[in-house]
Amino acid sequence: MGTIKSKIFSFSSAIALAAVITQFTFSEISLAADTPAAHVATDNVTVVQDSLIQRLPKAELHLHIEGTLEPEMMFKLAEKNKIKIPFSTPDQVRKAYEFTDLQSFLNIYYQGTDVLQTSEDFFDLTWAYLTKAHKDNVKHVEIFFDPQTHTQRGIPFKTVITGIQKALDKAKDEYQMSSYLIMSFLRHLSEEDAFKTLEQALPYKNQIKAVGLDSSEVGNPPEKFRRVFEAAREEGFLTVAHAGEEAPPEYVWQAINLLKVKRVDHGVQSIKDPKLMKYLKDNKIPITVCPLSNIKLRVFDTMKDHNLKQLLEQGIVVTINSDDPAYFGGYLNKNYEACKENLPLTDEDLVTLAKNSFNASFLPDAEKEKYIKEIDKIVIAQ
Repeated sequence: MGTIKSKIFSFSSAIALAAVITQFTFSEISLAADTPAAHVATDNVTVVQDSLIQRLPKAELHLHIEGTLEPEMMFKLAEKNKIKIPFSTPDQVRKAYEFTDLQSFLNIYYQGTDVLQTSEDFFDLTWAYLTKAHKDNVKHVEIFFDPQTHTQRGIPFKTVITGIQKALDKAKDEYQMSSYLIMSFLRHLSEEDAFKTLEQALPYKNQIKAVGLDSSEVGNPPEKFRRVFEAAREEGFLTVAHAGEEAPPEYVWQAINLLKVKRVDHGVQSIKDPKLMKYLKDNKIPITVCPLSNIKLRVFDTMKDHNLKQLLEQGIVVTINSDDPAYFGGYLNKNYEACKENLPLTDEDLVTLAKNSFNASFLPDAEKEKYIKEIDKIVIAQ
């Protein structure tokens, strides 16, 4: 995500300010006349660089660290580690990022991870993401990592988690950014293999907050991993799962009823089932939506077709996230900006989404409340 140039917002007139003094409403918020929003078109999605989005503290809850591998870093690591990759330049890599569905993305995604060989590589990868997140005013991250992607090619579990954790610790010290790790099982592999990965993770229980489920969704329903999720819960891990990205609402039901998830990743197909929508709303089960990802993988044809605003209006605890931003064209703020411009979202929607990002997190209640109050202060301070 590029640097946001417009960093302040104010009320448009003294009249609006007077109205705020008597009765504050979101409709009275506007961008300052001398700091207009900058419009940018990228990958056929129009985004507007918005100062309110930049000012709001946010949490990111759906981010695959392997999906932050930018082409330049891919080439740098390939050269360092003497790994052959089927591309000649970073631009050639970007041209390959034209996906028709989830599987076409995964094919190149797993190929790219071959360059990650050492603990230092995983540190560099994670630190690069955290630096970008900090620029987007992200205060808390809950990061997915896929150990099976690496252990299957001979990289020790310890190598992966040590490098990632070192970067998370640095972000805490330098950026005051909190973080949790979510270990994700690959659903195209067997449950037996997932059990082996769970066993490998046990020495690092204090570093892993939750387990998740990702990779090829259709044909690999949550019920396939019922036993390993039960075992993970018994070990004290929280649970989440990708469900309802491309697959039908039944996958979301399975994630809730069989895997006992605390939140649903993606979940956009839930809107096709009114009973499921009511259940999500009544039980305040959050869904971590990834707008630019959904467009890039053809879940929706255009951003204007995305159902995020409908989900929000129907009372679902929706959050905005970047998923695999190196592949999908945007980090967190760009996802917010694309939604604001194309759905469109109001300033009130943006504030709700920022608050949702903390309320849907695994942070302690006191930490959630701290950030909610910070958001409220930003809204009423000007």
